[in-house]
Amino acid sequence: MTTLEQTIRPSVRSSDWKAIVVLILLIPVLWSPPFLVRFFLYKPFNIPSGSMTPTLVVGDYVLAAKYAYGYGRYSFPFAPSSRILAADPEYGDIVVFRTAKDTSVDYVKRVVGLPGDRVQMRAGQLILNDKPVTRVALKEVFAGAACGGDDEAKAKRWRETMPNGASYVTYDCVDNGFLDNTSVFTVPPGHFFVLGDNRDNSTDSRMMSAMGFIPMDNLIGKVKRIFWSLDENGEPRFERLGKVW
Repeated sequence: MTTLEQTIRPSVRSSDWKAIVVLILLIPVLWSPPFLVRFFLYKPFNIPSGSMTPTLVVGDYVLAAKYAYGYGRYSFPFAPSSRILAADPEYGDIVVFRTAKDTSVDYVKRVVGLPGDRVQMRAGQLILNDKPVTRVALKEVFAGAACGGDDEAKAKRWRETMPNGASYVTYDCVDNGFLDNTSVFTVPPGHFFVLGDNRDNSTDSRMMSAMGFIPMDNLIGKVKRIFWSLDENGEPRFERLGKVW
């Protein structure tokens, strides 16, 4: 017979009690500083390819600030499909994102085009809204794997400066490369355009069938710092540690 007390206050099943106990035990972990930092603030990534050389190279480990552009479905597990506390990237930002064509892979590239911008490459130079982006030639360097693996291969270097003052170095491995001359790309609303700093060895927004324009809601974070780096022999490269520009 069911008593009045049982009707008003149903008994808790043993499985429910187990879940409650587990949750209580997890509270110190969920609120621990390392968990909070990774869950809300920063996420670590390693660099597996040379598409962002010389800024980021194979073996670098970076921290991406998840809070920089708000929290979306790829940076925060419980976020809605659109970002909360959303902010758009700026010219020159190095961003981690997922493409509309493949949401299972994280990519790292540099933002060079924002909604409404017209982006083009002419003879290897970036053209933004019909104006060449300022660049200054630097001394050539031996590029090795960054230019295809030939130890004697050299790369031209350019100091490129965006309209907002963001400045960085790019590699130019081949004159008149496959992606050195493109049509004009007009960035649609809610999207941005990215390039790799290693301009002749980067799959980026210039390849519409492979990557194309990136939805703002697919942002994961802004790369802030290299916190560890290992060379091809597994030896630390302490000189690479620090802020990323």
